[in-house]
Amino acid sequence: MVNVLNYAVDFYAKHLRLILLFSISFLIAFIIPGLAPLPTYNDAGAIFVRTASIFVNLNIISASIIVASIFFSLLFLSFAIVSINILVKYGRIHTKIRKEIMDGLEKYTASAFTVLVVYAVILYVINIALFQSGMSSSITYAAALILAPFFFYAPSSIVIDEKPIFGAMRASARFFIRRFDYFLLWLAIAILLITIFDFAFIELTGTLISRYAMVVFNSLFILPFLVVLQSEMYMKRFSLLKR
Repeated sequence: MVNVLNYAVDFYAKHLRLILLFSISFLIAFIIPGLAPLPTYNDAGAIFVRTASIFVNLNIISASIIVASIFFSLLFLSFAIVSINILVKYGRIHTKIRKEIMDGLEKYTASAFTVLVVYAVILYVINIALFQSGMSSSITYAAALILAPFFFYAPSSIVIDEKPIFGAMRASARFFIRRFDYFLLWLAIAILLITIFDFAFIELTGTLISRYAMVVFNSLFILPFLVVLQSEMYMKRFSLLKR
């Protein structure tokens, strides 16, 4: 596990400028829900939608805005994830990114977008269906964890294995279960990075400013590194790349 972390740090440092360029899409993805007239809150370097408040004065126009903003947010998120996975894939096999690969960026992004939309729709449907029960949040979180194996590595599989959507989801589940230790490492690093920098921004800038500063920092630095780490973990499936 130490090797995969070292590879991720080394790759991230070497390709920081290009990663930053693609990471602008992460920032846009987080900003869209904040700019749309949605009930949102800011926490831990991200902007979340208050699903419990969505049903207040909901009409066709507001529902359309909500759906459009979520879809565009997921689209930019997909583009950033796919772009970074392409960088990792061709960086690890030491070949240049050919024009035809970049031409396929649209196809990869569309597939990754579909995966994220399916995941989001499932969770939203569960949340909405159980809204009156008072247990919607707990059950939605549980569902997110149960479904995580099928979606966690799916974007990486779409790019690295060039698998179709359902094939990528199956590959994701197999690798997730086989190397559950990788997920635990990824989760621990994510929590550690977000906690440390969130605390640092609060101490340096105060609570109000720190929330927005953390969104920018998380979008441009933390989340891209976590995608690099996730992609490096998935690349470990290939024995020729293990050193």
